[in-house]
Amino acid sequence: MKKIIIHSVSVVISFIWLIKTCQTLNPFTLKGAGFLKFYLLLLLGFYFSIFILKLLKETISKTTLYFMLLIFVWGVIKLIRGILLGKPVGFLVMILIVECVVMLLFMLFHVKNKIKN
Repeated sequence: MKKIIIHSVSVVISFIWLIKTCQTLNPFTLKGAGFLKFYLLLLLGFYFSIFILKLLKETISKTTLYFMLLIFVWGVIKLIRGILLGKPVGFLVMILIVECVVMLLFMLFHVKNKIKN
């Protein structure tokens, strides 16, 4: 339960920023730079929460991997929407590639820890 609360804080903070600056609750309606700011805030907050969990000597659980997958899916949905509308999506593609590599690394460490235990 503690992990869900810690990961949810980053989501709540990014949505508060979204409401305060863009006056919307739907991040998919944002134009390129606005969505990238929201997405980077969400990602950085999430990875900061993982760092906090590591400092508290917690393990990376399936909950963390599910949150990573959810954030990745949000990015992919926006990517598909941008491609369909003919918008430039270069920065989002780069962010998603890096996020995919990080997700694979976390899954590798998760499996490695499962094998040890």
